[in-house]
Amino acid sequence: MSEAALHQFLASRFLRPFKTMPNTSSKTTDIAVAAKKLLGFESLPSVQREAIQSLLEGRNTLLAQPAGSSTSAVYTIAGALMEGTTVIVSPVIADESDQADASEARHVAEVMAIFSESERQEILGRISAGKVEYLFLTTEQFREPETMQRLKDANVSLLAIDEANCISQWGHDFRPDYLGLAHVIEELGHPPVLALAGAASRDVREDIIARLGLNSPRVMAHGFDRPNISLRVDLFSTKDEKWQSLLRRVEFADKPGIVYASTHKNAESIAADLAQIGVPAVYYHGGLKAREREDAKNRFVSGEVPVMVATDALGLDLDMPDIRFVYHADASDSLDAYYQELSHAGHDGEPAEAVLFYRPQEISAQNFKTGTAHVDSAALESVYNALLKRKKPMSREELSVASTFSVRKLVGLLHKLEETGAIVQVDSGEIRATSNRPLSEVIDAAERQQQAQKENRNRRLQQMQQYAECRRCRRELLLQYLGDNLNEPCGNCDRCEERGVLAKVA
Repeated sequence: MSEAALHQFLASRFLRPFKTMPNTSSKTTDIAVAAKKLLGFESLPSVQREAIQSLLEGRNTLLAQPAGSSTSAVYTIAGALMEGTTVIVSPVIADESDQADASEARHVAEVMAIFSESERQEILGRISAGKVEYLFLTTEQFREPETMQRLKDANVSLLAIDEANCISQWGHDFRPDYLGLAHVIEELGHPPVLALAGAASRDVREDIIARLGLNSPRVMAHGFDRPNISLRVDLFSTKDEKWQSLLRRVEFADKPGIVYASTHKNAESIAADLAQIGVPAVYYHGGLKAREREDAKNRFVSGEVPVMVATDALGLDLDMPDIRFVYHADASDSLDAYYQELSHAGHDGEPAEAVLFYRPQEISAQNFKTGTAHVDSAALESVYNALLKRKKPMSREELSVASTFSVRKLVGLLHKLEETGAIVQVDSGEIRATSNRPLSEVIDAAERQQQAQKENRNRRLQQMQQYAECRRCRRELLLQYLGDNLNEPCGNCDRCEERGVLAKVA
């Protein structure tokens, strides 16, 4: 069953009871029966069976596997074999102002906030009564006291965190909202947690465990080696030379394929230039409305257009086994991000290629992305003083009014203050100051934290540069970084080709 079909399967059971599997045993045979009955799977990869078994034993579990590994099958099967509600935390956030997309968001049951108030109350009632088997929520929705109370009443038996790398500042897609999940886990009484981390390095995995407060988790990181994907880096001295080479390579490559670009402008320009040379292409980036993104993805997946040009806004849920190439017009900001994106290729096991079109100057130019070591002291002062003046905990909404910042902007500011120890979230979900520390001390601590983050982002860029400029087998370097070591040169990268190393025949 594809990821898309699996979401539809879960969505169809979102608002009604679903307990078709026995809950009397956690034996491997029960897992196999559930996989067959629920998803039609004749078998499961051993790592997924082990992850399900770990959860059934009540252990926190971190599963790191690349895109296309159907890791959502783990929480689907484990959730069906556990008594209670399975809550899935999704980073997908629907645009509530885009009413045209409401029916689609409801169909996959990912964002409860788009429902009408009466529908939400119905859902909340069913949650409290234990009649909802799978519930998809975004991190923002845990801020609602009523939602949290209903979840407490519901006996949440499993909390699955999709794209858990979002909680790590070592990762490539850090989101401050994810930092509140440790508090959610505590509020729900520490149910077993499944953290799905995609292609996450050791540093990212360790950071996820620490920030979620997972006690003695089972960590499984496997399957990163994709030997059917040829790896290469093409070096260029000028932008125009690189651009023309990219267009030519896409024109003559086996398709379908994906081109990754670093900016909205580059994505749109590459798609337009491909169309000019007779290669139909769509572009996909975060500046598009939800329906526009979905339309672009559907045209690509259906085969209407053979090339997708995308920024990193293109998520992991692209259900296409036959992608023949993933080209990077620009270097990614980390090896984690680069591997996650190239791993879309070749899920059918047939030959595919991943090529980075590289200019050394562009890595240096990316330093601006790492930001400054200085913080917005005026903004932090406004939030901190609002808490000190109130002298009691405040909700995010109250703080937003008092400090004049939007809730979205406030999240980042609260994260910086929390990192310094100046504020803390209490059980009600409200925020309070921990002491009357002088503002100057708080700002100094925030700037030290900001500097550490800047150095971390620079280090990730340097690792990307090392990959691009390495003289050794590229797959060896990449897998070593991810913690899934290769014991010998792969024979399927440009460096091995230069040395005459041949790939092993399966």
